[in-house]
Amino acid sequence: MTAPFGAAILGCSGPVLLAEERQFFQLVNPFGFILFNRNLETAHQIRALCADLRDAVGWTAPIFIDQEGGRVQRLRPPLATDWPAPLDQVAEFGANAAHAMYLRYRIIAAELLALGIDGNCAPVLDVARPETHRILRNRCYGETLAQVVTMGRAVAQAHLDGGVLPVVKHIPGHGLAQLDSHLDLPRITADAATLQATDFAAFKPFGDLPLGMTAHLVYDAYDSRPATISPRMMQMIRQDLGFGGLIMTDDISMQALSGTIPERGQASIDAGCDVVLHCNGVMSEMAPLMAQIGTLSEPSQIRARAALAARRTPPQVDVTALMAELAALPKDPSATDPTHG
Repeated sequence: MTAPFGAAILGCSGPVLLAEERQFFQLVNPFGFILFNRNLETAHQIRALCADLRDAVGWTAPIFIDQEGGRVQRLRPPLATDWPAPLDQVAEFGANAAHAMYLRYRIIAAELLALGIDGNCAPVLDVARPETHRILRNRCYGETLAQVVTMGRAVAQAHLDGGVLPVVKHIPGHGLAQLDSHLDLPRITADAATLQATDFAAFKPFGDLPLGMTAHLVYDAYDSRPATISPRMMQMIRQDLGFGGLIMTDDISMQALSGTIPERGQASIDAGCDVVLHCNGVMSEMAPLMAQIGTLSEPSQIRARAALAARRTPPQVDVTALMAELAALPKDPSATDPTHG
């Protein structure tokens, strides 16, 4: 692949690539694609769609999905294993949680790769609180910095070992949000010292990972603008947190952001994001977005190529054996439901 990457990760409208979509993707050459429920019917159909998307751009573009397990898993039986919420599983296994999470996401990686999908929007490195909005809380891995970092590293390594690119999210930390950023703009009023010691600190050990996703949150201690479109926040992520990977926005269509889709996309690029994530597959939004943001900058091209280089062909793995190993792991007899109380 030698042509510049388009500065976006895009969706398509349905289970089959349309002729106009093929022509558009060939023209704009997005860095990658993302799949949602509307794109997923059968294993054969998903593999064919992934092949068609890559054929449209003429190279092995990464194809992403949200397959956290629990409420956020686009693939469900019979296409993939059904999983409890991450926070529930961490509590269930107690002292063995890190190994359980590794096995869980190693299985997820194998199932994704078998369908042609080689990127997953995980690990979730947000530190949960009792007041964390319910849309996020049980998607987290713990309520302490140490627990989130330990679980996050296991999840990231499972993806890398399985040939799937992990995307750390939601950088620099979504755990204090008490609103759903799909619908509203959360404002975080914690002081800078608190944020640096906990929420932001969860991302510091992951600066070596290939990809990260922003949080559409305002951190009042830093800026009045959401992190995704804040130059100050993006500079903090690069310098203070040391994140060197490719940074994609959270879905640019989410209502936490204001302005038109092209305006949101341009503001995120101007702030320092590398790639705009646009998920809904609506051509009337994608076309003006790409006309506005164009291709990746040269520094972003370098980070994009480094991210692609992190893809590895994994060794053959026996998913049944991994499932048996997970089932045999000792559980915490005192575990209670972490989503209550």
